Amino acid sequence: MPLDPAQPAGTTRTLLTEGGLVRRTVLPGGLRVVSEAMPGVRTATIGIWVGVGSRDEKPSLSGASHFLEHLLFKGTQRRDAWEISAALEAVGGEMNAFTGKEYTCYHARVLDDDLPLAVDVLADMLTSSTIATDDVEAERDVILSEIAMSEDDPDDVVHELATGLAWGDTPLGRPVAGDPGSVRTLRRSQVQRFYRRHYTASSMVVAVAGNVDHERVVEQVADAFAPLLTDDAGATASATTRRRSGGSRFRRARGLVTRPTEQANVVIGLPGLARGDDRRHTLGVVNTVLGGGMSSRLFQEVREKRGLAYAVYSFALSYSDAGMLGVYAGCAPAKLRDLLKVVTDELATFSERGLSAEELERGKGQLKGGMVLGLEDPASRMSRIGKADLLNGELTGLDEMLRRIDAVTLDDANEMAVAFAGKPSLAVVGPFDSLDDVTG
Repeated sequence: MPLDPAQPAGTTRTLLTEGGLVRRTVLPGGLRVVSEAMPGVRTATIGIWVGVGSRDEKPSLSGASHFLEHLLFKGTQRRDAWEISAALEAVGGEMNAFTGKEYTCYHARVLDDDLPLAVDVLADMLTSSTIATDDVEAERDVILSEIAMSEDDPDDVVHELATGLAWGDTPLGRPVAGDPGSVRTLRRSQVQRFYRRHYTASSMVVAVAGNVDHERVVEQVADAFAPLLTDDAGATASATTRRRSGGSRFRRARGLVTRPTEQANVVIGLPGLARGDDRRHTLGVVNTVLGGGMSSRLFQEVREKRGLAYAVYSFALSYSDAGMLGVYAGCAPAKLRDLLKVVTDELATFSERGLSAEELERGKGQLKGGMVLGLEDPASRMSRIGKADLLNGELTGLDEMLRRIDAVTLDDANEMAVAFAGKPSLAVVGPFDSLDDVTG
């Protein structure tokens, strides 16, 4: 069901009735509240989705979204950092946050009776953070340590290298956390302005799933977010319609990070699909057949038949206006040349000959089963409805999603497989002096 970006403030609409009742209310200022009732559980999960991420940062603000995510846990006008964490832990709850390229999410999981507490704590963080100077300086060192930890993980490094090669020195190609140089130079005043500019009612979605009542959730959210609920914010500015800066064109490039590792890590990248592309279900099936499990072509050919790698899989990244299909593998450095040849040959064969009818049906079944199993808990349901409202502008019922997957034809899949032809990008992390050592 399409989500109306102009739904009037103060109105509530039912979006879905199958599976669980999903309702949506728009509050003054454009704050959206969407909930899914799951009466059979005794917990509730809340996520506050903010339509800002690393793609919204100028070079001088690189890492600001992630920096701000950390700082909102440091203290508000009502609670210090210990009181924020202790409030939910005292009732057995869990709380965390993450930052992406196009959004930031703050989430908590509690017993259903404790949902009002979770709403209050998260709203307090998002509306009344003090962003004190001492906290900025202390958290700066924490974030630098987090970046250093990621730099010590070759798996993280090769994926960052792959996106950097694909989109270059653009907001989409830069690391979400920024780099040590940008984090060291970010000032408190810059982060605070970023906070005030982007953390507005119209840029947020409050998503709740579990044993909840929508009307009560709306009342709790309205009380907790009262400082942001003004009547002059106009229509909702969802991330589905916000114009992005440039840099979405996929580049086919090669790059190497030399590290004295025991394993070589590689990502082979090809252009993918944007998040709202109508062919996304076809890509899901094709990606599953190519490298989505132990029965996939890549796993069978690379690991089972040839023993070239322990880990090999394909993946798809989708953003508002860009995407990437990638293949990851990790192997002994001496085997990397053979592995690359096998993978590129397999991609060429895949694009030339396509899928068989049996592979298509197996891919559909695997994708559908994984989708249903992945929606069995309140956290996954919360994520689904929150992302749908903030990013997609559409909430699709589970039965409809399964129908769309079933509707993928062999011609659709083979047409998608053709897109895997051509020279891919190549990111390598390992004990090599140059890419010539790998590719010849």
